[in-house]
Amino acid sequence: MGPALGAGAVGRGIGVGLGEGLPGGPGPRQRRAGTGAPSYVLTEDTPVYVISVAAELSGLHPQTLRQYDRLGLVCPDRTGGGGRRYSARDIQQLREVQRLSQDEGINLAGIKRIIELENQVAALQSRVAELAASLEGAATTLQAREAAVHASYRRDLVPYQPAQQSSALVVWRPRR
Repeated sequence: MGPALGAGAVGRGIGVGLGEGLPGGPGPRQRRAGTGAPSYVLTEDTPVYVISVAAELSGLHPQTLRQYDRLGLVCPDRTGGGGRRYSARDIQQLREVQRLSQDEGINLAGIKRIIELENQVAALQSRVAELAASLEGAATTLQAREAAVHASYRRDLVPYQPAQQSSALVVWRPRR
């Protein structure tokens, strides 16, 4: 592990302060290309925290984080050497797993199912938004085509109007 990834060097070595990217914390920091280093943007999905820092930020023991990873509750990214790297979103999810377990009394299998269902709901909401945008685009296209058809009407024709009903009596006499 390099010095930039140790618990004390998190804010100095890689451009992320403790709590940055977490809810309520400062936003992601962007390094400028003119500094000679590659430019990158840290988001809440950027895996930057080693397991000891993630454990400290989430208030859990590192063994608990390893257990949650084995169970598939929180799956951090891996380095080339196999080390876990947690993102701010992973830490937020660790806190939520702990809250559901401790405060709500839900077992880990139930928590895993809740997470799966929440992910499914999020995917479905994204799909609904995508379909709504597609539908809106199709409606706009249809209105434009309809307007083009109306604009192509010949103006020299008189529209047909059916005869008004009248109360006149018509007598019919058959021929003999």
